[in-house]
Amino acid sequence: MVTVISLGGSIVAPDGVDEQFLKDFVALIRSFIEGDEKRRFIFVVGGGGPARAWQKAYRAVSGAGARDDAADWIGVMATRLNAQLVKAVMGEWCGQDVVIDPTQVDPLTGRVLVAAGWKPGFSSDYDAVLLAERFQADAVINLSNIEKVYTDDPKKNPNAQPIDRISWADFRAMVGDEWVPGKNVPFDPVASRHAAKIGLKVICAAGKNLENLRKILAGGDFTGTTIE
Repeated sequence: MVTVISLGGSIVAPDGVDEQFLKDFVALIRSFIEGDEKRRFIFVVGGGGPARAWQKAYRAVSGAGARDDAADWIGVMATRLNAQLVKAVMGEWCGQDVVIDPTQVDPLTGRVLVAAGWKPGFSSDYDAVLLAERFQADAVINLSNIEKVYTDDPKKNPNAQPIDRISWADFRAMVGDEWVPGKNVPFDPVASRHAAKIGLKVICAAGKNLENLRKILAGGDFTGTTIE
């Protein structure tokens, strides 16, 4: 059984690295690996605070000359730094190199595989969808700094309502089809388009709530939004 988790950079490194989260996350994953010898995990790690800070600096310095592809490459490199950290803390469970091209990936040889951003044009969410397709996972668990998907940005609209379940058609109507580097959406529009095409389920949940993640991994009732 392969479980794909899109691990938001805002969870791993919101500003600096969240060391306590990583310790607790490793302990949780250990409990599932030790409890089921057939369990495999793929973690796709986002750029988080470093990506946003370096992209902001690039745009500030370059002004009107700033290019989206250049900003995207900065974000990609931030994901690779975060992914290398996650691979390292996974220790002996992750013997393979960090995947940077999800279309060129070897079969799983360990219990954990860690992937990072690939190239401009989309976020690491898209890499997670491609890896889920490659390894026949039935869902992607998307962990970020929001507990559920809302009908609108709750920080700007006090009437925004949380959503428990939503179709891909309705979700895509909310987030659109265009990717902009650093765009703040629950799930990347490009990834959403491909997930809808292949019939992949995505669960959006709060990354810091590890007890809730335990419930998701165990197949129990959880707090979050299911997109399918």
